[in-house]
Amino acid sequence: MSSPLYTRILDDIKTAMKAADKVTLGTLRMVSAAVKDASVNVGKETEDAHVLAVLTKSVKQREDSISQFTAAGRTELAATEEAEMAVLKRYLPEPLSAAELEALVRKVITETGAASKKDMGKVMGALQPLVRGRADGKAVNQLVQALLPA
Repeated sequence: MSSPLYTRILDDIKTAMKAADKVTLGTLRMVSAAVKDASVNVGKETEDAHVLAVLTKSVKQREDSISQFTAAGRTELAATEEAEMAVLKRYLPEPLSAAELEALVRKVITETGAASKKDMGKVMGALQPLVRGRADGKAVNQLVQALLPA
């Protein structure tokens, strides 16, 4: 049984084929191949967590490419990456606001009983499943460091 999110992506591939939407079709085919590859490597059925990880990684790659293409003056390539990123973001959950993220981090710090920066791994381990696809890992890491006492 594949994940509901992966099933939605496969259905949208068919829709994009019928509509001759090349950007959506190409982007979703790439995601589908990456999800299949990830599930084979893990040796398990496709789960939403795997799909979200692939989507998040793909969005991050697009963001990096956009900044590099823009810096190099290649606006046409940056525009292509932006269009693909827009397709990918349709499948990601709503991002957490700064206030929601801070509240979640504070809650996890309290729940894990973290008392210092030495407990950072414990906090990050508990946070990752809660914020996957909804917040940037670097921002989460910085916030946890800021909120944990030395």
